[in-house]
Amino acid sequence: MAHYLNATSVTKIYQTGEVRFTALNNVSLSIEKGEFVAIVGPSGCGKSTLLHMMGGLDRPDSGEVTLEGRSLSNLDESESTLLRRRQIGFVFQKVLLLPMLRALDNVMVPLRLDGVSVEEATKRAQDALKSVDMLHKSSSRPGELSGGEAQRVAIARAMVINPAIILADEPTGALDSQNSKNIIELFRDLVTRSQQTLIVVTHDPSVAAAADRTIRMKDGEIVEDQRNAKVAV
Repeated sequence: MAHYLNATSVTKIYQTGEVRFTALNNVSLSIEKGEFVAIVGPSGCGKSTLLHMMGGLDRPDSGEVTLEGRSLSNLDESESTLLRRRQIGFVFQKVLLLPMLRALDNVMVPLRLDGVSVEEATKRAQDALKSVDMLHKSSSRPGELSGGEAQRVAIARAMVINPAIILADEPTGALDSQNSKNIIELFRDLVTRSQQTLIVVTHDPSVAAAADRTIRMKDGEIVEDQRNAKVAV
């Protein structure tokens, strides 16, 4: 298996006035193609910061992050933007769908930004919606969707670019238990069926239990990295 994503000795320090806060302290890890990885730990432990580093949303003060052998740290802003648009799918707790657009058009957005034709973008967006069982809601706007449905559309939008990796930050945090279970099952299916590489930051034990691997963080460091026994979700 190829290492899709590597973080090597990554450190990130934030400073406000005279106060310094070490969000990440010399963190190293490797993610394989087709892995479902959960990152867990208390609030403020650095897990979201690590996710942002792996997605090129922020840069480490020292160390390096590489995706498919390409360093994210050495990219300029335009290169970084292009890489995120073409290779990294993001899913957040707040779904960030454009309220004036239909579900289909929301999923098409990253393709249209990248110059894909309307015809091709429409087909790919329909395929992505079908894969998350939301094709029947193509014409619905975000305000007409439930929380679970909106999150499925957001996942379809992340998937539509066929990314090297999907990064999800608390994707079930705003959902009830049944919708959370549905999203977990969807993620598990994506990894199994499509060999999609998925990293999820979560406080939800059921999300972590569904993953292939759980990375536990505390005070900006990885304190545990374990393979999970397969369980039904």
